[in-house]
Amino acid sequence: MKTNLHTGVNASIPDSENIRPASTGEWERIVHSSAFQELIRKKRAFIIPAMIFFMVFYFVLPILTAFTTVLNKKAIGAINWAYLYAFAQFIMTWGLSHLYMKKANQFDELSERVKREAAQKGEKVQ
Repeated sequence: MKTNLHTGVNASIPDSENIRPASTGEWERIVHSSAFQELIRKKRAFIIPAMIFFMVFYFVLPILTAFTTVLNKKAIGAINWAYLYAFAQFIMTWGLSHLYMKKANQFDELSERVKREAAQKGEKVQ
């Protein structure tokens, strides 16, 4: 990366002439567009249930270990259910991360559609 010593501007960043912040009116048109509404609806439909599932799954372990003896029973050899549940939390986290990465690609496609539609209507979206 080269920096212009006179202006202190990084040469890898496009000229500021090419980037124009959206005005309030432009943003309002984008927010009310069907593509943007679909993007937000699909993100919420995935993120909210995933977050609720994660939080419930995560907090059940300390609740069960603090207030019950359910997880104290042996599962495999000397390993009890608490250790298996804790290990399952790692698997659940990796699984949710993988699932989110797949969904994020769909969100990116919808974001591109929002940008295309905004550009077709004359707004400049970066």
